[in-house]
Amino acid sequence: MSAGRHVYTLEEVREIHDLPLTQLVFRAQSVHREHQPPDAVQLCTLLSIKTGGCPEDCSYCPQSARHQAGTPAEPLMDESAVLEAASAAKAAGATRFCMGAAWRSAKTGDPFQRVLRMVSGVRELGMEACVTLGMLNQEQAMALKEAGLTTYNHNLDTSREFYGSIVTTRCYDERLQTLEHVSRAGIGVCCGGIIGMGESIDDRCRMLVTLANLQTPPESVPINALVPVAGTPLASRPAVDPFELVRMCGTARIILPAARVRLSAGRTSLSREAQMLCFLAGANSIFFGEKLLTTQNPDSDADLSLLRDAGLRPLGAQAGHEGHYHL
Repeated sequence: MSAGRHVYTLEEVREIHDLPLTQLVFRAQSVHREHQPPDAVQLCTLLSIKTGGCPEDCSYCPQSARHQAGTPAEPLMDESAVLEAASAAKAAGATRFCMGAAWRSAKTGDPFQRVLRMVSGVRELGMEACVTLGMLNQEQAMALKEAGLTTYNHNLDTSREFYGSIVTTRCYDERLQTLEHVSRAGIGVCCGGIIGMGESIDDRCRMLVTLANLQTPPESVPINALVPVAGTPLASRPAVDPFELVRMCGTARIILPAARVRLSAGRTSLSREAQMLCFLAGANSIFFGEKLLTTQNPDSDADLSLLRDAGLRPLGAQAGHEGHYHL
C-alpha cells in the first residue's frame, strides 16, 4: 500500500453506497470531474478468441463445460481474423481491443505465442490491448508486457465471503495472486465484478473495498449486471434494478477516482435514461459492439447515438460542429 493512501473499510464504503441516490450521484460526479475528462467515454470492443469448453464451474458463465448452456467449445481463433476484427473495431471508434479466452489459466507453448502475436498486432494498430486468459504466472505476465499488453482483465466477481457460492474450482487467493503477477509486470489491471448473483449489499461493498485497497489499484473497473443464461445455475435470477448499477458505479467512482469505471454486461436491459444515470454517476467506459463474449450487447450505432444525444464523446474523439465526432 502506497504511503498516504487511504485504506477503506467496509463500513466507509457501505456508507457511501447507501447515500440518498441524488447525493451519491452528485458526490460521484464531483469526484469524476476532478479526475476524469467530464465528457469522454472510452469505447472498448471485446472479442472471444477462444469460446467454450472451460473447465471452471462459474455459476454465471455459459462457457463452462460443466453447464448445459449449449455453448460449443471452439478452437483458438486465427491471428489474422482477430486482427481483422480489431481493425474494424478501431474504424468504428473503439480505442481498446479486449480478447477473451475461455481457459482456466493461460496456456503454454503455441497457443500462448499466438496470443502474444495478437497482442503485438493490436498494439501496432495504435489501440490499447487487453486480454483475459484466466490465471497467469509471473513469467507469462512478463511475456505479455514485452508483447505490449496494456491491461489484463481478471475479475474478482464478488466478495471473498460469497465467492465460494459462485465458483468452487478456484479460490479467491488465486485471483489475487494473478493480479499481483500482472501488477509486478507493469501491466494495467482491469478488475471488477458482477451484481445480481444473490450476493448481499455488503458483498458488493466488500469487493470494492478489496479493489480499492490493492497494492496497485485497478486502472479499469468493470461493473457487470448478471445476464441470466439458460442452462447455467443462475438462469432464474431476477433482473438487477438499474438503480443498483448506478449505486455501484457511483461508489466505485468515489473510492477509485483514477480508474475508468466500465458499464459492462447487462446494458441491453437498460434504458437510455438508466445508462445516462450511470454515466452521471461516474461510469466512463463501455463495451462497444454487438456481443460480449457470448451474450448480447447494444448495437454500435445505438451507442454512438446515445453519446451524441447526451453531448458526450468517445474518448479520443473531438466534437465538431452540430455534435459530429471526429475520430
